Amino acid sequence: MTHRNAPLTPEGRRRLCERVDAGRPICHVAAEAGIARQTLGKWYSRWLAEGEAGLEDRSSRPGSSPNQTDPAIEARVVALRREHKVGPVQLVGLAAEEGIVLPASTIYRILVRHGVSRLRDLDVDGQDLREPVRRYEWDRPGDMIHVDVKKIGRIPDGGGWAVHGRGSAQDRAAGRAKAASLSRCLCK
Repeated sequence: MTHRNAPLTPEGRRRLCERVDAGRPICHVAAEAGIARQTLGKWYSRWLAEGEAGLEDRSSRPGSSPNQTDPAIEARVVALRREHKVGPVQLVGLAAEEGIVLPASTIYRILVRHGVSRLRDLDVDGQDLREPVRRYEWDRPGDMIHVDVKKIGRIPDGGGWAVHGRGSAQDRAAGRAKAASLSRCLCK
């Protein structure tokens, strides 16, 4: 995540596109910004076509995956896993008996995607043993504050020498209490 004043946020991209709109060559503006000419050209064409919305960050995930395994085949592979409780290599043979031809690597990816890639996570009857993951999610950073109150040091009530100064009455009292507790421990 970038901060709002970073040079190549959508705001910075808008400034670069406005420089090109003012008549400066794309290659000069790109060189000044330290980016490739092709990158600025891509942003500028989006600027012309979509306006400011075209300068927003986009997901790198593909719009479609035409070679993705059919959901019905994935469901059958998961069912075979739950029935036979064997690994991807053995599932290749079981799936081939049903006319499903998939490599072991694809079967493994299917099992991971459906959360059944580890045999220890399956019960003997094929049901899930795993507990669902419980996460705390908050709208903004700092919404949930956790304070650890474990007392590690021997700080007397009212504060120690850091508050009152070394050699103060409070510091001497804390030293006497510490010595007394140590002598009790050694006498036992």
